[in-house]
Amino acid sequence: MSQEVANPALEGVRGNPITTRRIVVGLILAVFGLATVFNPWTFYLLLLAIGLACIYELNALCAIKGQPLEYPIAVVGVAAYVVLAGLGLLHKWEGVLLAAIVIATFWIGMYGEQMGYFARTAYTLLAVLYIGKSLSYFVFIRELPGNSGLLLALMAIVLIAMTDVLGMVVGTLFGRHRLTRISPKKTVEGSAGALILVAALGTAIASWPQMHLALWQGALLGLFTAVAAQAGDLVESALKRDAGVKDTGTMIQGHGGVLDRFDSYLFGGMAFFGALHLLGVLAVQ
Repeated sequence: MSQEVANPALEGVRGNPITTRRIVVGLILAVFGLATVFNPWTFYLLLLAIGLACIYELNALCAIKGQPLEYPIAVVGVAAYVVLAGLGLLHKWEGVLLAAIVIATFWIGMYGEQMGYFARTAYTLLAVLYIGKSLSYFVFIRELPGNSGLLLALMAIVLIAMTDVLGMVVGTLFGRHRLTRISPKKTVEGSAGALILVAALGTAIASWPQMHLALWQGALLGLFTAVAAQAGDLVESALKRDAGVKDTGTMIQGHGGVLDRFDSYLFGGMAFFGALHLLGVLAVQ
């Protein structure tokens, strides 16, 4: 077993505790999520459900802060991002979608309380991009031609999921130094361990011939995705801390809310898709 933390300021720094319920629920979610990827439309429906649940919980956080979203607009905006991406129309219509969201938010916002008008409209626009735009990148990955979309979508989900799992395991076993005050249970050791192990996992996945990836591409895909996944987790922690709550909801037993469970996917999916371009993977598909 590890020694006690010498510095009293670091007492309790051990990463998130590993519980049977947390592991079982996490495995069930992982199996179900991976199964939906094999049919693009079930996958897009899952993304839509996640998006709507996340915007509901984010609206509750904003309400705690005293300025709830223009909720109907936020719901329509998030849904439109996922639906248009699934139909292959987002690239053509995103400019129109954003213009409509901006105009509707500022216009309808004038009929609410005048105090907080600026914050309410700003929260709404940011929420649509944070949830809807982020989830659309998983659609872009899944839509890649041939078998590449399926395999790369599976790879992205596995890398992000394992970033969470390995960070928790390494942090629980070896955590000594707090990573940030925003999320006191996260440790430098857990974060670094997850980055190294997920990069190694990306290398291992790239060794499978069907992936058509060089080993160095797999390693960097793993590293970039893990960094972004951890950033997404910390951003959501900052939102909760700002609102003074522990979890965004109670919908998922052992994990809190839907946003608590999928926060790392919001940034992780964007980073994975961007890394495919940066590393020249998409150019050879």
